Amino acid sequence: MESAVRIDSRFPQVGTTIFTVMSALAAEVGAVNLSQGFPDFQAEPVLFDALHRHMLAGHNQYAPMAGMPALRQAIVDKVASLYGTRFDVEREVTVTAGATQALFTAIAAFVRPGDEVIVFNPVYDSYAPAIETVGGTVVHAHLRFPDYAPDWSEVAALVTPRTRMIVVNSPHNPTGSLLSAVDLEKLAEIVRGTDIVVLSDEVYEHIVFDGAQHESLCAHPELAARSLVVSSFGKTYHITGWKIGYIVGPQALMAEFRKVHQFNVFTVHAPSQLALADYMQDAARHAALAGFYEQKRDCFLDLMAGTPFEWLPCRGTYFQLARYGHFSDLPDRAFAEWLAREVGVAVIPLSAFNHDGRDERVVRFCFAKREETLAEAAHRLKRAL
Repeated sequence: MESAVRIDSRFPQVGTTIFTVMSALAAEVGAVNLSQGFPDFQAEPVLFDALHRHMLAGHNQYAPMAGMPALRQAIVDKVASLYGTRFDVEREVTVTAGATQALFTAIAAFVRPGDEVIVFNPVYDSYAPAIETVGGTVVHAHLRFPDYAPDWSEVAALVTPRTRMIVVNSPHNPTGSLLSAVDLEKLAEIVRGTDIVVLSDEVYEHIVFDGAQHESLCAHPELAARSLVVSSFGKTYHITGWKIGYIVGPQALMAEFRKVHQFNVFTVHAPSQLALADYMQDAARHAALAGFYEQKRDCFLDLMAGTPFEWLPCRGTYFQLARYGHFSDLPDRAFAEWLAREVGVAVIPLSAFNHDGRDERVVRFCFAKREETLAEAAHRLKRAL
């Protein structure tokens, strides 16, 4: 139906996300989908049994706005155990409809028209639209290629009296890099004495490799006092479709967050929250995640041995970057489309994460897949390249 309303788009340059585009292309051409970041395997049946049990027990009405008390308590206990900071269960933790909602709501709560928000390129694609939706200005710092480390002198130079927020992401999607303890000290120096809020996207907090430690802002007292920290049950427990996450932070920041949360989401699916609260009682379920995905990363790289890609360091997340410029002159978007259509493997072009479209001839593979899925992708690549 043709609309009778003239639309002056607020975001004329924004189209469908690259994740949706590449997954749709994979489905269209029958490619192995290593593009969008979701597992193709199930969580443990005990989690589904718990969900069913709570549904049958009648827990099917609205949950409290901040989240079910049992789940909030489990979150507080987990964070205290891992990072040494115990948030107040009533005032400093909120269950959200996925991490993306938590990030958007945090930005909406603190960023006003004309405020500046510093993000790091390559940047996850939801940050800038959220900032621009509320009238903020996106300011781009850069992670240095090829190790994708921040340049804190650049960040310090970008801070102005209008800087309201800095968004950090570690382990980092799409690059797999990690912030170090030294990085957190540098960040603390930059924001010290300001009213800058730090928003920390830590959805891959349990997926770190090679003996590395996740440096959460929760564990840094000076930063924790001015930060909102986001995590995701979907990433941790292989249930991305449940769209449940959480955010923790000091009471004054959380009070502002909840003012927006109560009107744009209000609450999250009640029986799922109770199932997760039960499931979290066994800390081994998140403690084992690093080893689980490190094995998948290593399996993926072993299977891909013999392909011409140059594999960049992957220190966390379930994504692996690869350079291809030494054997193809195609821009990364064209190369990704060619891989899907002609080779039968779907990936994400890294330029989609760069605000200026900078193209370093790098693509992103997701290895959160069954071994047979990864093996089929490797077979197709070895046959064609």
